[in-house]
Amino acid sequence: MGRVGAVHGRDGSFWVEGAVEAAHEALAPGGEVVVAGRRARVERRAGTSERPLLRIAGVETRAEAAARRGEAVLVDEALAPLGPGEWLVEDLVGARVEGLGEVRRVLAGPSCDLLEVGEGRLLIPLVSDAVRSIDPGARVIDVNRAFLGLGEDDARGPEG
Repeated sequence: MGRVGAVHGRDGSFWVEGAVEAAHEALAPGGEVVVAGRRARVERRAGTSERPLLRIAGVETRAEAAARRGEAVLVDEALAPLGPGEWLVEDLVGARVEGLGEVRRVLAGPSCDLLEVGEGRLLIPLVSDAVRSIDPGARVIDVNRAFLGLGEDDARGPEG
């Protein structure tokens, strides 16, 4: 759903940074989240859809919330189905990038996620200028080689 952000108040509440569109319903009071490997009940939900404010069970002080800053806020996948243009990391790891190799892992960068590809560990930004299409069923990722500075690209457009 996002990451634990700045602490708010003294009761362990924190802002959720980078919240996805489905966060509003999935982070409702009484629901469950996983933060830092621990399952917890949402005790309070405030803020906006874009910037939720949460207090969860087991995090009762400002210091406890601050210690979790940067941790992922996770919910059951059924509560947050993927939207168009969204993929699970496990759908991308092992996918083939033609002529470059397989995706070894997905790294969280400061402005976008990065695909680490092949033995040379080439980093490809997970943005539309660099990645034309992802077919998780076929486990194939089509990239724009020219944009990546890897030589001439063929004439295919974004539709491939």
